[in-house]
Amino acid sequence: MLVLMAALAYLYGRSGAETAEGGRPDAGQGGGERRAAAGTARPAPGPGPTPPARPGPSFGALAAVLGARKMEDYGRFLALLVSALLVGFVSVVFSLVWVFHYREGLSWDGSPREFNWHPVLIITGFVFIQGIAIIVYRLPWTWKCSKLLMKFIHAGLNTIAMILAIVSMVAVFEFHNAKNIPNMYSLHSWIGLTAVIFYSLQLFLGFAVFLLPFAPVSLRAALMPIHVYSGLTIFATVIATALMGITEKLIFSLKNPAYSASPPEATFVNCLGLLLVIFGALILWMASRSHWKRPSEENAKVLQPIGGTPEGTEAESTMTDGSNADKSDLRINSEAARKQNLKLDEAGQRSTM
Repeated sequence: MLVLMAALAYLYGRSGAETAEGGRPDAGQGGGERRAAAGTARPAPGPGPTPPARPGPSFGALAAVLGARKMEDYGRFLALLVSALLVGFVSVVFSLVWVFHYREGLSWDGSPREFNWHPVLIITGFVFIQGIAIIVYRLPWTWKCSKLLMKFIHAGLNTIAMILAIVSMVAVFEFHNAKNIPNMYSLHSWIGLTAVIFYSLQLFLGFAVFLLPFAPVSLRAALMPIHVYSGLTIFATVIATALMGITEKLIFSLKNPAYSASPPEATFVNCLGLLLVIFGALILWMASRSHWKRPSEENAKVLQPIGGTPEGTEAESTMTDGSNADKSDLRINSEAARKQNLKLDEAGQRSTM
C-alpha cells in the first residue's frame, strides 16, 4: 500500500512538472520531435476572460451589522431629542408657574410684574428656542429637505430667540429706571449683556456668510469652525447666566422667610435651575456627536453644478450594455463632480449657532 501511494505521488508530481514546462502532458518525451516538425514556435495564447468578481461571504452579515448600528444610533438620538424637548418645555412651564404663582404675574407698567418678563422670555427664547436651533440640522427626517430651507429655519429660530432676548432686556432696564435701581452693576448683568451682543454678531455673520450667496467658499471654510464653537459657547454662557439670574432674584426677593431657609419658592426655582442644566447638557451632547451630523452626500444635489450628473441617476442607469466606455467616462465625470460638491458642502453646510 505504501509503495502504491509513493508511485502515485511520483506520477502526479511528474505530470504536473511536464504540464508546467510544456503547457501539456506530452511535452516531455515526444514534445521535442513535434516542436521540430512544426518549425516555428506556437504563438502565446491571449489572455482569457476575466472571471466575474464574487462578493465575499460576509457581505450580508456586514451590511446587517451596519444597519443594526445605524438603527441603534438613531434610537439613541431620538431618545435624547425627546428628552431634551420635554425638559426644555417643562422649564418654560416652570418659569410661567414661578411668575404667576409666586411673583404676581406679568404686565408692562414699570412694576415688578414687568420685570417678570425677563426670566420668562430668556428661558423661552434664549435657552429653549436657541437650543432647538442648534440641533435642527441633526433631525434625521429633515435630511431630505433642501439645505437652503434648513438654513432659513435655523436662522429664523435664532432670530426669534434674539428678539425675545432683546425684549427681556428692555423690560429689565425699564423696571430698574422706574424704581431708581442702578443698571449693569452685577456679574449677571455683565455676562448677560455680553452674551446678547455676541449673539447678535453671531446672527449677523451667519446671515452674511452662510445664508447669503455672496461669501466665497474659502471664507465659509475658514469661519465655519469659529461659527460652530462660538455658537455652542454662547449657548453654554446663556445657561450659566440664567442660573446666576434666578439665584440673584431669589436672594433679593425672599426676605421672610429668607432664601437660606429654603422656602417652597426657593426649592421650586432651584428645580428650574436643574432643568436648565439638564437641557443644556442634552443639547451640547447632541451637537457635539460627529456621527449625528447631517450627511454630506444628501446635500450634493443642492450644490450640483449645471450640467453635472450625480452618481447613480437615470442618465447612467439607462445606458445599454454595449456602451461600457461611455458609462466609464460618465462615472468618472460624475465622481469628480460629486467630490467637488462634497468639498463645497463641507465648507458651507453646517452653521450651528
